[in-house]
Amino acid sequence: MYDLIRFVPLPLMRVVAQTGAWLVKLTNASIYRSIDRNLMLVNPSMADKDRAQLATEALHHQMISTADSLKSWAMPPEWSIKQIKAVHNIEIFKEGLAHPNGMLAIVPHIGTWEMMNAWINQFGKPVIMYKPVKSKAMDRFILQGRQRLNATLVPTDGTGVKAIFKTLKEGGFSIVLPDHVPDPSGGVIVPFFGIPTLTSTLASKLAQKTQCALVGLSCIRRDDNNGFEIFCYRLDDPDLYDKDIEVATQALNNAMQRMIEPHFSHYMWGYRRFKFTPFGENPYLLPFDHLHRQVITYKDGHS
Repeated sequence: MYDLIRFVPLPLMRVVAQTGAWLVKLTNASIYRSIDRNLMLVNPSMADKDRAQLATEALHHQMISTADSLKSWAMPPEWSIKQIKAVHNIEIFKEGLAHPNGMLAIVPHIGTWEMMNAWINQFGKPVIMYKPVKSKAMDRFILQGRQRLNATLVPTDGTGVKAIFKTLKEGGFSIVLPDHVPDPSGGVIVPFFGIPTLTSTLASKLAQKTQCALVGLSCIRRDDNNGFEIFCYRLDDPDLYDKDIEVATQALNNAMQRMIEPHFSHYMWGYRRFKFTPFGENPYLLPFDHLHRQVITYKDGHS
C-alpha cells in the first residue's frame, strides 16, 4: 500500500488530508481536542471563537504535513530537494557546518521536517536518532525513505547519544528534534510558551559538552502550496551553553518559541507537549473549564 503513494499526485493527497481534517473537527477527535487545549494553555485569554479558528488552521496544516511526509518518504531524495523553493539565511547553516566543534541542528516540530531532510543530507552525513513506530509496515516504509539518504540512524538510547557526541567531537553534524516529551529522567521542568513543562535536556547537554554550533531550522509549506521554504536561525545566546542545565534548557525553549511564532499555526499543536505542569502531570485529563481557570490564575500571577 505504502509503495503506491509514489504514484498518487501530491495535490490529491492534500485534498484527502484536508477532508480528513474536516472529519476530525466534525467528530471532535482527540487530535483536535489536543490542539484546542494546547492553544488555550499558551494563550488562555484568547476568545473561544478565535481559538477555534486557529485550531482549525493548525489541524489542517498538521494533516497536510503528514501527507507531504508520506510523499517524501515514497519519492527519491531528488524529488524532495526540488520542492525546496527558497532557503533563508543559508549562510548561518553553512557557518554552522564549518564550525570546528561540529553543528547541532535544532529542529522543532514545525512545518514538514521530512521534506527538509533530503536537502540537509546534501551537505554531509548527519547522525540522527530514530525511534521505530508501532506499525511494522509503517516503520519499514519510513526507514526505506530515510535510508535512501546519507544520514546514519541511531537508536534513541545511550548508544545513540554516544554516537552523536562522537560525531560532534569529530566536527560532524547531527539533528535533534528537542520539543518532545522525554522520560522524567531525561528532562527538567522549565517554561515553554510560559507553561512550565517537562523538557528534554539532550540538546543542551550536547551543547555544553562539545561547544558545538547550534543552528535552528524549519521547513514551511508556501501559502500557494507551491513548494517549501527553509528558514535558518542563528542560536548564539550564551545561556544555551550554561553549565546550569535548567538555564540552558530554558534558553533552548525560548529559542524554539522564537522560531515557532512567525509560523505559529504550522507548529504541531496536536502533540501533547505539556506534561508535569503546575496543573498536574497530565493536564489533558482535566476538565477544560477547570484547567482554563487554573491557567489564567497562574499566568496572571507570573505576568
